[in-house]
Amino acid sequence: MATDDPGAPRPPPQRSLASRAAGGAAVTMSAQLAKVAMQFGGIVLLARLLSPRDYGLVVMVVAIAGIGEVLRDFGLSAAAVQAKELSPQQRSNLFWMNSLIGALLALALYAGAGAIAALYGEPALHGIAQVLALSFLLNGVTTQFRAHLNRDMRFARLAWSEVAAQLAGLAAAVGAALAGAGYWALVVQQLVQAGATLALMAWGARWRPGLPRRGVPMGGLLKFGWTLMATQLLAYASSNVGQVIVGQRLGTAVLGQFNRAFTLMSMPLNQINAPATSIALPTLSQLHDDPPRYAAYLLHGQRITMHFMLALFAMAGAMADPIIPLLLGRQWHPAVPIFRILAVGAMFQMAAYAAYWVFLSKGLTGSQLRYAIVSRSFLIACILAGSQWGVLGVAAGHAIGLALLWPWVLAWLGRASDAPVGAMFRGGARALCVHGVAGLAAWGACRELSPHGPLLQLIAGGMAALSAWLLLYLLWPSFRQDVTSILGSRRLLRPV
Repeated sequence: MATDDPGAPRPPPQRSLASRAAGGAAVTMSAQLAKVAMQFGGIVLLARLLSPRDYGLVVMVVAIAGIGEVLRDFGLSAAAVQAKELSPQQRSNLFWMNSLIGALLALALYAGAGAIAALYGEPALHGIAQVLALSFLLNGVTTQFRAHLNRDMRFARLAWSEVAAQLAGLAAAVGAALAGAGYWALVVQQLVQAGATLALMAWGARWRPGLPRRGVPMGGLLKFGWTLMATQLLAYASSNVGQVIVGQRLGTAVLGQFNRAFTLMSMPLNQINAPATSIALPTLSQLHDDPPRYAAYLLHGQRITMHFMLALFAMAGAMADPIIPLLLGRQWHPAVPIFRILAVGAMFQMAAYAAYWVFLSKGLTGSQLRYAIVSRSFLIACILAGSQWGVLGVAAGHAIGLALLWPWVLAWLGRASDAPVGAMFRGGARALCVHGVAGLAAWGACRELSPHGPLLQLIAGGMAALSAWLLLYLLWPSFRQDVTSILGSRRLLRPV
């Protein structure tokens, strides 16, 4: 209510959507850098304390149990974030739904532990699966606290809660590994991280759910959620079917090598894409009725994430031969060719990722589900076909499938929406070309200096890649414009 009293307290000025997005991006990316450093350090530490078989045993359970994680969320976290309006009672009902689903899935995994052990012929999996069942319940209770922080754009609390929880899990795992716990150290890591995440996000959200009630309009949220869940389920299956195949056909040690390569590839994807989506989704959801600004934000977000990630994958893939043994130890050298192939696929996956933002922000979950059914079935077929040639064939099938799906998703999106798919394709092709050339230069330099040790290989590879980037910057005006746009990000996010 307005007042003429000059001494009356004034409400704080409302921050614009742009400034909130900019602030959220800065905080989230800072936290993600900390998470990436911590997770990378954890991979290095635990790889030297545990064997490929230890990893293979836990991955056998996680690859199957992860399907339950997708079911546990049921797409309701994204539904809560994407909704234009969400009443307190709707939030409470969503909390109890996710908690109930988590509890049911925990019981299902506990009861199915024997079947998982029989599938792989590994009795140790029975106990691992039963203990990991608790994580379903913990993550189910956490879901809407995370969504609450995300929807309210409290990115700092969300990001640093995740960092602290990850640190707690890593510390517990390292301690258990040093104590000789073997593969149980990885189980402890997951449970401690899940419990710490719940405690920190429940505290940070400053929200307590009420009792569930009937008669609350939930249909729209459930429709959005289940279609997204089905899409995510297909994506998960296509990403993890290779690990199930490798584990069943080739055993725990080979699966451990494949999993470390797959984890090194997927770690930066998960650590950058998830928080980028947490910023892009609420921002783009409020701009879909303003096509010019929507396109500007979308293309700029794609440009930043894509160039950063493609440069990372190009360099890591090119110099995998000195990097992986140097960091993880010589016992992990068989993971080098696997990682190199997966890194190529990850570059195409990253080029296509902005399409996911469009599907969600425009509420096109039905179209996304139809695309996922077709595309993920195709990707699974590529992986199954490649599995005839062993673990490298699985990796190659995965990479080839992702490369073919990149133009496919943009063509699909062009028919389903008014998104600027032409500009998205041109930007992606340009980034793939630039970083692909830089990666080839780094690979060639590393190969030439292979007799001289890993340190000289890394220096030569980095210098070769930097030279290629600078040359392309000078010769290619469109690439110069991309770099200028990225450096001028604050201008795009200024208040309007």
